[in-house]
Order: sequence, then C-alpha cells, then structure tokens
Amino acid sequence: MLYNRKLNLNSLLKNKSFFLFGARSTGKTTLIQQNLKNYKLYDLLDSQTYRRLLKRPKLLEEENTKHNLIVIDEIQKQALLLDEVHRLIQTKNYRFLLTGSSARKLKKGQSNLLAGRAWQAELFPLSWVEIPRFDLIKYLNLGGLPMVYNSKNYKEELDSYVSLYLREEIQNEALSRNIQAFAEFLDLIALSNGEEINYESFSKDLQVSPSTLKNYIEVLSDTLLGFRLPGWTKTKKRKAISRGKFYLFDLGVTNTLCHRGFIESKSELFGKAFEHFIILEMRSYLSYFRKKLNMNYWRSNSQTEVDLLVGDKVAIEIKSNSLIQDKHLKGLRRLKEEQLLKKYIVVSLDKEERITKDKIYIMPWKAFLKKLWQGAII
Repeated sequence: MLYNRKLNLNSLLKNKSFFLFGARSTGKTTLIQQNLKNYKLYDLLDSQTYRRLLKRPKLLEEENTKHNLIVIDEIQKQALLLDEVHRLIQTKNYRFLLTGSSARKLKKGQSNLLAGRAWQAELFPLSWVEIPRFDLIKYLNLGGLPMVYNSKNYKEELDSYVSLYLREEIQNEALSRNIQAFAEFLDLIALSNGEEINYESFSKDLQVSPSTLKNYIEVLSDTLLGFRLPGWTKTKKRKAISRGKFYLFDLGVTNTLCHRGFIESKSELFGKAFEHFIILEMRSYLSYFRKKLNMNYWRSNSQTEVDLLVGDKVAIEIKSNSLIQDKHLKGLRRLKEEQLLKKYIVVSLDKEERITKDKIYIMPWKAFLKKLWQGAII
C-alpha cells in the first residue's frame, strides 16, 4: 500500500540540500520514489556503487551533467564523500539529498557536515493522518512501520526488526564492547518508556556507569530510535522536576521489546500506549512542518503533572477516559495558574468537544489530531 506521507521532499529541496535521517524501515526509499523526479541515485548499500565512489568521488560531478538532484543513500557508509558534496554545493550549486538511518557515525567521525549548506529533516513511522481507515487498537499494538502495519505476520516482522536491527546493527555500530549490557538496556528502557529516567537507579540495575548509560541513550537518540522529553522548569509558584523522560520511536517496537500481549481497550497498557501515540503524533507534526518548538512535560515536586507542553503554545493532558471530569483537570489547572502558556487541552476518548468555564479544551482524540495536522492547534 502507498501512503500519502506528510514530509514533502520537493518543498524541502526547492532552496536547500538536505540530510534525510530516519530509523530503518520508516520508508525513506519509498518516499523518494514517490516524491522526486529527475534525480540520480547512488545507493551505498550496493557494493559496486560503494567501490566506484570510494575510488573516485569526482564521479558525482562527472556523471551528473543532466540531473537537477543527486540522492546518496546511506551516506554514513562513506562519510568522506561529504567533502566532494560540499565542493559541488559551493562551487556548482548542486542540490543533494543525503539519506541515512543514523547521524551518529557522521558526528562521531567528525565528518564534514557541510557547514549549514544542507539542513536536516527526519522521517518517522506512519502517522494517523497518513493511514487510510486508521484503526487505533491496531496502531497501538503494531505501531507505524510500513512493513509491519501492512503485514499479516506483524509479530514476525517486529521480532525480526528488534533482533536483526536493534540488537545487532546498533550494538555493532557503537557498543560492541558490551553487547549484553546494551541488550539489557534496551529491555529496561522499553519497560520504562514514558517514565522519568533515573540515571543512578538505571546504572545500578544494569551494572554500568552513569556515563555509559548516557552514551546508550545518546545512541538511541542519534539513530532516531528514541527521544528524550525534558522536564519543564519555568513555573514559579510550584517548583518543577527537571529529570527527563524517554520515549521509543514506535509503539510496535516498544511492545515487542517489553514482550507485551495484545493491548485491549480500557486496559492499563492501553492508557500508556495512547499517551505514547499522541506524543509521537505531535513530534511528527512539528518536524514535518518545520516548527522549531520544544516538547517537554511538567511535574511539580508535589507530583502534579501535565503530559506534554509545546513551546509556550499549548499544554496537553492525555487521558484514555471516555468522560473527562474535574479530577482529570488538576494538573492543567495548577499549571494554568502560572499564565505561561496560551492554550490548555485534554485529549481523551470523549465523544464530543467541549470547553470548561476556565477555558480548558476537552477534545476527542480524532478531533484533536485533525486540528493538529490542519495547523489549528499550533
């Protein structure tokens, strides 16, 4: 099935070259084939292409007198090509799309990152707006990797993804000295998905140093397999916790790492997965529409919490309840007293939209996502 992805490569590449990063199997190759025309592709996973460019990087210029765009797939496999890319952008005004599953090797190898001559975009798993006839329960269980969401054998696909990609490729790339510790870390970070990261406790559980643990988390962030949600500390009336949370990039992968059974509606796991889902949607929206706003959560020392804050625009509480009541609004109301954000929303399973007397918007999740992707929330 072909999906209408919201990341518009043609729009991005009108004025600038780009790095396009995304975890394996998020659909970068398919997106390129759907979006772009008149481009020359160099796939560095192809051994012959790899060897040719290794011997003579100038082929990028010599073979491209008629193409408006050059696409280099898996650029991290031959980072030295970036010197030639830099030269061609600067002297010949060439346009490049440089794709990869990780920026880590480029950063760690102190590669030429083109000094601002190429910007960065990211591709995530499928979002609600990209899936026809979206099924919430299906998505909370399978996640949004295209090859998984379409598969009748989704469990096999997810097991294979976790074992072959997460546990081998990521480990071999950066952590081969202690593969067992990193495997245990993956299980622990998945079980702790959406919870505050206590480095001291995690380090003791894994029997690694806090610096090693931070490196593990950096690996997941650099390879777009997860992201940190920092604590928001701007409140003055109530002191806030600064410790961050960590979320994995896909619900299906998270479920597989946790060895979860099927998530049913109204279960405890449903609530956690629903929160994860809404946060992933916001992350994709902000990235695809180039909105440079920070995502945070807020928790006071008295444990009052709001699930998601986006810049100074909106505070969002995510509840899997079918009827939001006053008890569900406690966190938003206490945060609202600070008068630091412009809008306050509860995303829930309510049937109808409504507004409380103190201007808190209660939105069914479908209505919220429709307005989000239409640009009416932010």
